[in-house]
Amino acid sequence: MPSRGSSSSQTVTIDGRRLRLTNPDKVLYPASGTTKAEVISYYVAVADRLLPHASGRPVTRKRWPDGVGQGTGGGSGPRADGGTGGGSGPRAEKESEVFFEKNLPDSAPDWVRRVVVRHKSHVNVYPLVDGPAALAWLGQVAALELHVPQWRVEADGTPRHPDRLVLDLDPGPGTGLAECVEVAHAARELLADVGLEAFPVTSGSKGLHLYAHLGGEHDADYVNAFARQVAAALQDELPDLVVSSMKKSLREGRVLVDWSQNNQAKTTIAPYSLRGRAAAEGEGPFVAAPRSWDELGPDLRHLTMEEVLERDDDPLEGLDPQSTSGDEAPAAAPDRLTVYRSMRDASRTPEPVPAEAPTERGDDPVFVVQEHHATRLHYDVRLEREGVLVSWAVPKGPPTDPGRNHLAVPTEDHPMEYAAFEGTIPKGEYGAGQVSIWDHGTYTLEKWKEGEVIAVLHGSEGGGLGGSVRFALIRTGENWLMHRMDPAAVPDPPAEDAPATDAEADEPEGTAVDLLPTVAPMLASRPDGLDPHRDADAWAFEMKWDGVRVVATCDGASVRLVGRSGKDVTATYPEVAESLAGLHLDDAVVDGEVVALDDDGAPSFGRIQQRIGLVRPRDVASARKAVPVRYVAFDLLRLGGSDVTGLPYVQRRELLEGLDLDDADMVDVPAAFEGDLDAALASSRQLGLEGVVAKRRSSRYRPGSRSAHWVKLKLEDHVEVVVVGWRPGRGGRTGGIGSLLVAVPDETGALRYAGRVGTGFDARTLGDLARRLEPLRREQPTVETPRDVAREAVWTEPDLVGEVTAAGWTDSGHLRHPVWRGLRTDKTADDVEPVATHRPAPS
Repeated sequence: MPSRGSSSSQTVTIDGRRLRLTNPDKVLYPASGTTKAEVISYYVAVADRLLPHASGRPVTRKRWPDGVGQGTGGGSGPRADGGTGGGSGPRAEKESEVFFEKNLPDSAPDWVRRVVVRHKSHVNVYPLVDGPAALAWLGQVAALELHVPQWRVEADGTPRHPDRLVLDLDPGPGTGLAECVEVAHAARELLADVGLEAFPVTSGSKGLHLYAHLGGEHDADYVNAFARQVAAALQDELPDLVVSSMKKSLREGRVLVDWSQNNQAKTTIAPYSLRGRAAAEGEGPFVAAPRSWDELGPDLRHLTMEEVLERDDDPLEGLDPQSTSGDEAPAAAPDRLTVYRSMRDASRTPEPVPAEAPTERGDDPVFVVQEHHATRLHYDVRLEREGVLVSWAVPKGPPTDPGRNHLAVPTEDHPMEYAAFEGTIPKGEYGAGQVSIWDHGTYTLEKWKEGEVIAVLHGSEGGGLGGSVRFALIRTGENWLMHRMDPAAVPDPPAEDAPATDAEADEPEGTAVDLLPTVAPMLASRPDGLDPHRDADAWAFEMKWDGVRVVATCDGASVRLVGRSGKDVTATYPEVAESLAGLHLDDAVVDGEVVALDDDGAPSFGRIQQRIGLVRPRDVASARKAVPVRYVAFDLLRLGGSDVTGLPYVQRRELLEGLDLDDADMVDVPAAFEGDLDAALASSRQLGLEGVVAKRRSSRYRPGSRSAHWVKLKLEDHVEVVVVGWRPGRGGRTGGIGSLLVAVPDETGALRYAGRVGTGFDARTLGDLARRLEPLRREQPTVETPRDVAREAVWTEPDLVGEVTAAGWTDSGHLRHPVWRGLRTDKTADDVEPVATHRPAPS
């Protein structure tokens, strides 16, 4: 075990925040040799997937300062009120060298957001995880497990109503994940009957967690009682497999459906959190890993850190929607100063902390530059915009030379009153130190758009600017640059897609330390309202491959393959390395995806999983014969020793296609569709793929960044279906239809079962369907149906035709996430065309 007294340290900048890392080489997981640096790198890499499910929730940490193995790794989760899952206790209850920690320690960086939560008998000051830097700090203090409640907090620490429900499927003696899977599918159907979509997560410990999104209408007591009813209903449905009581004597051979984690005082391991236990010798730590329903089969197993890093999409993407619709309202209505207020205590700091929401003034906009002697001297540049001061921290102050740009780090919006603030922020408060006004005045705005601001700042007499000066603030990747412009002959500011000049020279020391020595791939974002149809000529469209992301570094016959996690996977996919080596590329770096094809020639993540993580030559050789893989190359980062990431996408593609990688046996360079999204989507659907990735033709390659210049566009099928029955509703749908049972004709014209549709209905639609279906009742089904579906089904004549949207088809030939669109009264069952699912039909 490495000594805790080691003095090795380094300072890094992550997401604009400086963090001192100590003992980065300390081994925290002895079984796998996983170091603190690798833990930190993992949390930074999954930040975009973890944060939507943890942000705004007070975080309780389970820490292993000396690494796992120095204490137990199991046990109940901590309580959000300061105790442990097994009863009340102190805020940091030791388990040898393992302990839960609630309060934020004094040693935490001042930029870590905090919130004061008042429990019934005491008060805790929790951290809030709001960015990659906060996750990196948690890794630095060996907080391996992150536990959060099912509710978020207001800025003043008041708990909101729960916005999600969780069921913990905990296997008792004699049971395991296979039994949890059976219970999970039953729970999914039961929740669908009341209009809730379930999302599975393998806990990384023993069992499964099932989440469902809630609208925030009910308090924790109501949700906890409802969860208890769900658990009881599952016990009634599967009495030989499920138990809902906590009594240990009843758990032999059964799965406990633990509903109690919906109690306001309880927490659950956060999705994507590491676990304090490693897999077998040589394998990395386990993770609380979100899974797709297609993965929930009898061979389900827990995933390790490396396996999670190889996965690109978030199966929990729909659990925490960014906005609500219909009658659902957000649990709170934050304004532009919510973050600012949450970081300050008005009773302890002289800074202005207004309670009212900001309002716009009608006067000329103002600016202020403040000299801030905090932990390190820096300058805060603030511009009035929409009733607040939009702010950047500029370590070296506004640049005086147009030829040298200065790093600018965006910070939270400040109130307008801050434009006149000078004083001392007390020690222990956020931003502690002396603040004075360096210059202030009004400004003339020339441009304000996403990623670029151009304005002339009219400084005061005797101010630091020395008069009126023209500046541009330009976003380059995660941070910004401040650029002084010549007012007489103004050059165009650096384009969004051009390399940032002089950025490295002007960054503070210690800001460019890679946690792992590898090229991190660029990632695609969600559409967020983007419509590439509207500006199709500006985009190229590539297929979305369901495989493992791998960056290949090639230099003659030497080839190194590195996964998204930063792990060398050359030995895992030797056929890809051998194929690329045969091309004798000169100092080139290629980005792509390793895929395993199914019998229909479509990439199958289920098949590629059989190759992930294999390193022993015998295992690799055996799997290579059973599951061959190919490398799909789609971008070029380096060629002939020259960095080409700063070139536009179209030029990088030309260079990539000029390498003739297709000449290699196991390598493909699929063509991109330029300006024709419909053709690309049609091709993706024909190939049985998930969708396409839209890439701006002008975009440069940004290693390690998730950019809006690459956008994932998933397919959504419109499918005509025949209604063959329904299942009675529960909860709010008791006495009516809970879900429809639907079928589609196969290639021979015979109907086959296609799944259940439980969402997309309002009360009027359900009432109309009930009236139409009641006269069509029949005793026996017209299609072969899974036994668990048939148990409570009410069968009907196959006369009604409807239309649903779906995200494709499951391996069992059922619609994936179907949503009801409406009846097709203009059609009969004979008019419905046969459906090709690209999947094997159920036996």
